[in-house]
Amino acid sequence: MKKLLSIFVVILTVSFARAQSNFGKQIDDKKAIAATALPAKMGDKNEMQAKVTGTVESVCQVKGCWMKVNLDNGETMRVVFKDYAFFVPKDIAGKTVVFEGEARKTTVPVEHLKHYAQDAGKSKEEIANITESKDELTFIADGVIVK
Repeated sequence: MKKLLSIFVVILTVSFARAQSNFGKQIDDKKAIAATALPAKMGDKNEMQAKVTGTVESVCQVKGCWMKVNLDNGETMRVVFKDYAFFVPKDIAGKTVVFEGEARKTTVPVEHLKHYAQDAGKSKEEIANITESKDELTFIADGVIVK
């Protein structure tokens, strides 16, 4: 009986851990392209459906409502979550993620950049120095896997 209970606890623990690694729509990691390859894959397109894998550089420290993923050119891509329907853990910087949804080339307005800087814990001086909008590659994810 003790062995059966131990096995049951292990199964529950594994199931719980696995369930906690998926956020939003349930996706798998099959056929994901590297985040570093995404800009070239998009080419001249302004929008593209994709499944992407990469390394998390930083996460919104207020509630996990966005994350930045490293690209190959020293830049990062901000990943937000469709319809603000889910968030990711705030402690996943450095971890590998897979996310699926829509990549977009956008111009991010100053007020959004200031908001993101505030969420990231930047100083008031750093936030005040943001005075121009920025062209960025962004991503609206339907689902995320944290590995």
